[in-house]
Amino acid sequence: MTITASLRLYGLGAIILIALVTCSRGGVGTPLFLVGLAIAGTAYLVAVREFFRTRRFPHQVVFMCLALAALWRIPFLMMPIGSDDDIHRYLWDGRVQRLGYNPYIVIPADPAVARLHTPETRGLNHPELPSPYPAGAQLFFRAVTAIHESIFAFKIAFVVCDFAIVLVLLDMLRRSGQGEHWVLAYAWHPLLATNVAGSGHIDILGVLLLLVSAAALGRRRRMIAAIAFGLAVSVKFLPIVLIPLYWRRLRLRDGLLAALVFALLYVPFLEHGRIPTGSLNTYVKSFRFNDPVFATLERVASPQIVAGLALLVGLVAAGWLRSKPLSCCMDKWAWPMAASLACAPVVYPWYLLWLLPFLRSTSTLPLMVWTISILPTYIVWHLRAIGHPWQLPGWVLLLEYGSVAIAVAIVSLRHGAQTVAQAPPEEVPPGSHGGDDAPILY
Repeated sequence: MTITASLRLYGLGAIILIALVTCSRGGVGTPLFLVGLAIAGTAYLVAVREFFRTRRFPHQVVFMCLALAALWRIPFLMMPIGSDDDIHRYLWDGRVQRLGYNPYIVIPADPAVARLHTPETRGLNHPELPSPYPAGAQLFFRAVTAIHESIFAFKIAFVVCDFAIVLVLLDMLRRSGQGEHWVLAYAWHPLLATNVAGSGHIDILGVLLLLVSAAALGRRRRMIAAIAFGLAVSVKFLPIVLIPLYWRRLRLRDGLLAALVFALLYVPFLEHGRIPTGSLNTYVKSFRFNDPVFATLERVASPQIVAGLALLVGLVAAGWLRSKPLSCCMDKWAWPMAASLACAPVVYPWYLLWLLPFLRSTSTLPLMVWTISILPTYIVWHLRAIGHPWQLPGWVLLLEYGSVAIAVAIVSLRHGAQTVAQAPPEEVPPGSHGGDDAPILY
């Protein structure tokens, strides 16, 4: 029997399914969790290789593979949440808004608001700080709690966002003439099972809004692109580095509309006419995780300056990519955010969710590798549970960023070899036969 590309894809999907179901049975960061993630991540990268090698897969194959992706999200959807996961903060922020309080001012640990807690909010992380999340995220928290005030309601809402991203990607792929199977480069990623269906993170809402903006911009629906971009930035500030990509592709009124939408979202939270930031400044000053570049630069500059540099790096990368045709590829959306994240004070695995819908070209292979090589950082959750400090072991950092460096080197060497192979042959002067060293032209 001939093993076709479709059969190989089914086999890889089965491996990811078994690995992720196994992963969901272990606590975050435990050996069982990490082994399952490692197997799933490896199978995912092998599947990406199949996506590059095969121009088209049959529609039914893509559909069945998407069904597999839906299947392995279920055990994570049912998996209990850690006591200090961010989703508890989401529930608290939404709840206090509905009770008439400002989440940028109210401190969860304040005895005066102890009566506002529920069993699901009492264990939220950093209760000594007000919320750091932007206004768009806050209003989403309020909307979800208005429907049903529970952790599970948030997880369902995030899975719906995940599903919507798949639909938008399929539409984009069909319109651009690319193979529909590239939707699996997004849908099959292990980060989605663990951080959307599993622990549940607000980033997936921002990813959806940013993808809608990119799709609308590609179809010259500039007003929709502007509004969606403003909403994406209001969920988390990371995509603000993409502003150069919109320069002169949006009308001035579109840009002003995006700014207006962003500003209006903060109106319900204004305090004495000031725009609230909650614990955002504390986050920049004190929070650290997986930050080798930031930690190095922080030795010679203040955290605020280094954070500003991280923003500048992303803006410069977007400005440099601005010259590429919009229809050329989607990597221009991923690289500026990746460059900014690489210099950030905190790089949790779920931050890389922002990159996933835009990884479809060979130039983004290093970023694909990063989204997998970051998975071992989950070991810190287990180490903390057994009494170790909240600090990444050196070997994890070496594995994570060393893998990315190797991928960059491989892509660069291959690109250089292709450039040499495609270079025009050296001209031979008229009347010259070139001798034994003359190039042979075919």
